[in-house]
Amino acid sequence: MRAAALLFGLAALLTASLSAQWPPYLGPGVPRAGDGTPDLSAPPPRLQDGKPDLSGVWESRIPPSGRLGGPMVPSIGEAPPLATFLDVGANVPHGLPFGFMQLHTHSQPRKIVHTPRLMLIMYEANYGLRQIFLDGRTLPDNDPQPWWDGYSVGRWDQDTLIVETAGFGDDGWLDVNGSPFTSATRLTERFRRVNYGRLEIDITVDDRKAYVRPWTVRVNWRLVPDQQLIEFICNENQQFPQHAVK
Repeated sequence: MRAAALLFGLAALLTASLSAQWPPYLGPGVPRAGDGTPDLSAPPPRLQDGKPDLSGVWESRIPPSGRLGGPMVPSIGEAPPLATFLDVGANVPHGLPFGFMQLHTHSQPRKIVHTPRLMLIMYEANYGLRQIFLDGRTLPDNDPQPWWDGYSVGRWDQDTLIVETAGFGDDGWLDVNGSPFTSATRLTERFRRVNYGRLEIDITVDDRKAYVRPWTVRVNWRLVPDQQLIEFICNENQQFPQHAVK
């Protein structure tokens, strides 16, 4: 009886929280199919400078993705193995030890705001925020303060945005299981908007302190054009106050 009551209460809370979210809304400029629904297979939009616009709310739960275990959809041809949320390298041949990458693979969505000189990625999970500078600057070489998400700059190779990131610390995790990254890490991400509704990201991790060679995995995102991010507050069963030094 207690279990049933608890489940009912949780369901009621969930229903209340869902009803308080923004209702589905399709903004102007979203391509439509004949039945009025979003046409996710339409060509990608373009920025004023002609480059693909990566803006939108994206989720990784829809195949092809590697949410938890093995890949939902096997890699095809020369494509890199799919990244997974718990163990980013689970599908790499010969295996890797079990983060930054979990923001790419987390089931909660993320929103990209893309301009010609700056791209922001806002992650619903943990309220993460990432800046990728596209204004021609290079990565800092003045021994900068290490950041959890590093320092990121991008450049275009035709319709592929190549983002390089460095400046990490020595105690980070790439994924939930704890695949390490160190201050030697250099991440290279290749963002390609295949069509209006799909974003494909190939990520190469080069960290000679932690791995014997560079390795590459793929992340696939699908656009959810009628949704927005909601608040993420991790406050249930908070244990910090009783352990804080007073």
